[in-house]
Amino acid sequence: MPSAHEADDRPAAGRDDDVPGRLALAVGRLNRRIRSSTGGLSHGQLSALSTIVRRGPIRPSEIAAIEVAAAPTITRIVAELESRGLVERMPDPEDRRSLFVSGTEAGTELLLEARSDRARAVAEVLGELTPEQVEAVRAALPALEQVAQVAPPSPS
Repeated sequence: MPSAHEADDRPAAGRDDDVPGRLALAVGRLNRRIRSSTGGLSHGQLSALSTIVRRGPIRPSEIAAIEVAAAPTITRIVAELESRGLVERMPDPEDRRSLFVSGTEAGTELLLEARSDRARAVAEVLGELTPEQVEAVRAALPALEQVAQVAPPSPS
């Protein structure tokens, strides 16, 4: 248990030096503002679909590792995506006990539409900022992409 002195040294939620708290609050609220732009899927389903479309055919265990989710969770998500016709399962030709998951054309289309909707929603949010604030967000992107484990776009 921290001493009274140590407790006083911790940043209070909302203070300027409380970077973790402020970032968590800002990310959470931004996420809620753009949440409706997911093509009718939960965020977990949309994220898994993105992984499947980008990297498929892919084993469910690989999806679980990338999504940092438990295998049963991925099994449920894949089953739901499959029931909507967004992904398909195929047996592994080398190991009939295993399978691969791939995105369907409908899954790819829904993913592209959801990404476009989300980009429009984020553009609206950025439109509320000054040019200097937008530049500050742009400058923070490499660090945010790193902690989110998102590969930055390749240079054009």
